[in-house]
Amino acid sequence: MVFILVSSILLHHTNYAQSQRVPVHPSIINNNNNTRKFVVEPIINLGFDFPSSMAFLGPNDILVLEKNEGTVKRIVNGTMLEKPLLDINVVGSDGLLGIAVSKQTLESGVHKYVFLYYTKAPDGYIGDVNKQQEYNLVNSTFGYIRECNCLYRYELVNNSLIHPKLLLKLPAGPGGQHHGGKITIGPDNNIYAVIGDVEGHMSLSTKTKAQNYKDGTPPDGRSGILRITQDGKPVGNGILGDKYPLNLYYAYGIRNSFGMDFDPVTGNLWDTENGPDHGDEINLVMPGFNSGFEVVDGMPGNKFNPHHDLVDFNGKGKYSDPEFVWNKPVGPTAIKFFNSDKYGADYKDDMFVGDINNGNIYHFDLNKKRTELSLRGELRDKVADNYEELKDIIFAQGFNGIVDLQVGPDGYLYILSDGSIFRIRPLGN
Repeated sequence: MVFILVSSILLHHTNYAQSQRVPVHPSIINNNNNTRKFVVEPIINLGFDFPSSMAFLGPNDILVLEKNEGTVKRIVNGTMLEKPLLDINVVGSDGLLGIAVSKQTLESGVHKYVFLYYTKAPDGYIGDVNKQQEYNLVNSTFGYIRECNCLYRYELVNNSLIHPKLLLKLPAGPGGQHHGGKITIGPDNNIYAVIGDVEGHMSLSTKTKAQNYKDGTPPDGRSGILRITQDGKPVGNGILGDKYPLNLYYAYGIRNSFGMDFDPVTGNLWDTENGPDHGDEINLVMPGFNSGFEVVDGMPGNKFNPHHDLVDFNGKGKYSDPEFVWNKPVGPTAIKFFNSDKYGADYKDDMFVGDINNGNIYHFDLNKKRTELSLRGELRDKVADNYEELKDIIFAQGFNGIVDLQVGPDGYLYILSDGSIFRIRPLGN
């Protein structure tokens, strides 16, 4: 069964916390090549409302995270295994957020490493954080129930994730938002994990220099993209400094993010970032990148001076403007480079970005140097001021909020939406 292509469809305006599963009929609305037709086909109805990330183990073999419940589900040939591979004690409002699977096959019956990022709850915690006041002081640093934002490595054996190894233990406060959580394995085989500011503005003790507070405390792991080896060790001497945790930062000044990916041509890292009530972004993330938060969201004003206004860690941190901005928030989530030729030359190695508010997939070409997006018309200023300006870059629409995009082993684009997984393939394949 496939969904028939249509020219227009009602968009579902949701947010990540309040998304509700309803019947959807997503469609392709923009083709680079008018002779090529696509279909959006459902792969599976997951049966739960809050998926957060997915990863492929192999052809027709997908791991999906159930955010609020803290379970890792496995889907083989379109059927979900009855028993989860793992059930973790998480804080449901933040929960199980990111997954990455190693490409190597290990010895001694271990098939792969699986890396998971989640907001860990204390032992014995069950239910709503607001109803568990007896656990308020578990986290002595911040006085909140969340024990940590943790990155663990597991071994996949048969249908179980075993032998957890803690690689990163990051602050999970002071606030309940902006935990980030997406992780990916870079071309250097290291782990990259993004974490937001976790509402660091809420107290003087949690305003850090990594959030561009010049009088802030030293970085504590929040508001950045952190890079470690698959064994949890720093990579080299660090980019911004050689003291822990500053030596883990690949980038900083990040408010919150739900997506990052490496360009398969250049090896450069790109991310999506969420603004407050304006200024959602796509950024080229070079080593030492400063995204500018808390000082600036979106494109800076004329009076902005990065050398004066931002923390640069003795010149080692480098600010650059976003490569694209939505002035009206769309809630960008996953970003994925289409490293496949299954859609033809017009799409190979192009960038796709999903959003949670509208259920759109945006398609971007890059310039020849692949340092900027190739934008035309009213988007040449890199800023979408209204929905009309987005029409030419919306590739597909009608999903009920998009939380992840992946290119499957079959070379097609897979979409993790609220309660379902879809696949886009050329008509006739």
